[in-house]
Amino acid sequence: WRNLRNASCWKPPRLEVGGSEEKPYSVPLPSVTHHGFLYKTPSMAKPIGERKGPEEFSRRWCTLQDGLLSYYESDRSAAPNGELRAEEMVCLVHNAPHTHGIENTFEVYMESERLYLFGLEKPDSAREWLKSIAKSFVHPCAEELLALDFERIGRLHYKGGLNLERAKEGWFALVGSVLHVCFQDSERQEPLQLRKLQELSIQGDNEVLVLVERRRTLYIQGERKLDFLGWVQAIQKAAGSSGDTLSEQQLTESDVPLLVDRCIDYITQCGLTSEGIYRKSGQNSKTTSLLEMLRRDARSVRLKEGEHHVDDVANTLKRFFRDLGDGLFTRRWGQDWLRATALEDEEVKISEYRQLLGTLPTVNRATLKSLINHLFRVQRFSGENQMNTHNLAIVFGPTLFQMDGKDYKAGRVVEDLISHYVKIFNVNDQEMKKQQDEIMAIMKMREAASSGTQQAGDFICTVYLEEKKTEAEQHVKIPATMTAEELTFEILDRRKVVMKEKDYWSCYEVNEREEAERPLHYSEKVLPILHCLGTESYLVVKKQMAMENMLIYLASRGGDCKHGLMKFREERNLLGLGLSTGFHDRYFILSHRCLRLYREVRSHKPEKEWPVRNLRVYLGIKKKLRPPTCWGFTVFYENEKHEKQQWYLCCDTQADLREWFATFLHVQVGRRMLGSEHPLLHP
Repeated sequence: WRNLRNASCWKPPRLEVGGSEEKPYSVPLPSVTHHGFLYKTPSMAKPIGERKGPEEFSRRWCTLQDGLLSYYESDRSAAPNGELRAEEMVCLVHNAPHTHGIENTFEVYMESERLYLFGLEKPDSAREWLKSIAKSFVHPCAEELLALDFERIGRLHYKGGLNLERAKEGWFALVGSVLHVCFQDSERQEPLQLRKLQELSIQGDNEVLVLVERRRTLYIQGERKLDFLGWVQAIQKAAGSSGDTLSEQQLTESDVPLLVDRCIDYITQCGLTSEGIYRKSGQNSKTTSLLEMLRRDARSVRLKEGEHHVDDVANTLKRFFRDLGDGLFTRRWGQDWLRATALEDEEVKISEYRQLLGTLPTVNRATLKSLINHLFRVQRFSGENQMNTHNLAIVFGPTLFQMDGKDYKAGRVVEDLISHYVKIFNVNDQEMKKQQDEIMAIMKMREAASSGTQQAGDFICTVYLEEKKTEAEQHVKIPATMTAEELTFEILDRRKVVMKEKDYWSCYEVNEREEAERPLHYSEKVLPILHCLGTESYLVVKKQMAMENMLIYLASRGGDCKHGLMKFREERNLLGLGLSTGFHDRYFILSHRCLRLYREVRSHKPEKEWPVRNLRVYLGIKKKLRPPTCWGFTVFYENEKHEKQQWYLCCDTQADLREWFATFLHVQVGRRMLGSEHPLLHP
């Protein structure tokens, strides 16, 4: 569903600085007045590499007025020693205290590739100067950024969104691990969570900084090398882990530390059936080395079978939790978790655990759910790995509570969390079914591995680009964690497909027997789908041609429901509606919960209704059924008892088909897929 751009494999678009960038700002800068003494060093043409001692600073009288920052020998001097024009400033940096010999310092970068370092002993006075200078050169369109406690603020060129042909100028402010951006034509600043980036790299001849988020790729570059180098170093530092607590780690989009996610993913693929997983100790030296690499930059670490032993990875995960600052359960609430084990009534205890879960910080809560979900899977394979719930609790209780193992209550908490995982973490049927499908896929993969038909951890499938033909096929290794989006990336990268404006690429499941196809949701795991495919089905990556019209329809309509007449045919009378074969007009109402079928418009009671979460809707109807139009769906329904039904729907026009299909998608996957968060709607 997404305009997919993989910066790691393609050469990034060149940012032609000079005549191609847009500078639409014509509003005059605000007039700011400020004056006082500042300490100043001589200007520089290179980044500051060493600490400046107090003797290198000279005390100067400085005034900021009418867009000019002037510095004088003293407050009695008539002529300035030098002047800095606000309109020529490109970046302002607030250094950490004690960076130099003067306690509070800030840097001003100019278009002339000169850097000016100023300082004051009093932090409040330094902050006043910083805000005044920022207000004098930051454009009014980005005045939101002035309210931030920024470390660095300035203007940079960028490319992204729909237009990759021309570089635009935007305003950027770095605050902690968040990069706030005012894009052109955007009403509000947008925060980029740097610790959640999927990729951060420097590429291209022009030293383009590439930031890859889940929903967009942004290419940025400074107007000059001097300030750009500072931006790169600052963003790289902000995007890394900064401490030993959970919230200071690089994170996934779901707020789980990337280090934890990497280890869990690897063990899910390669270690679920490993005997004694988590009980056996890995090699201490390898564990130490791997943990250091993951802590330094988990984003750049790829765990591979054959290179990393599962016991080393498992030991790394345990050591991370044992050494974690403030612990997973936190020092504030840890004892409350332990006391909850004394509650005798199971329902009361589960309720207490749920309340305690709500008290945890967001990252701790997400991490705990991810870990317990993983351990829940591990114990499902206890027949092979010998690690049932109790054995896992013995290992992880002392680890997560950072205790010596003498207090049995720590293990009891973990055992309770695994045993009552569904209730405590409020896991719905859809999540459980998805997990069961993944477990079944892993089991089939392991069975194939043990029979010698493939290497452990590997599943190779054929995927086609645009159409099913020999020259379009690609053989791809599918790990257990690969999503439809990642598979689409893989195929497009292999074939060096260059994205064009408003291209929408998707991975489709094609059923040749039914003559129907289904675009996969971008987060769907591919492996379970592959194991369910029959010999008549295959996967193909191609453009979703109707996507733009569907997005327009979804944006313009009111409400989440759709109703209207469609021609309906059941598959061999399986639905028990007493219909003869052939297509018949029926009235349908589709809501976010269910699809209802009525015999006619005036009917008050539906003849049938199906939960939308149990429906799989495919585009197309097999020709031998002689559909009255070519605008039809094939719909499959499967309930929790695995009872299956199949029927067909026909629309009168292509526009009707698009609108019904768009509504089906919307009620099943929500706005996060097709609404305002679509990457093409972002710069």
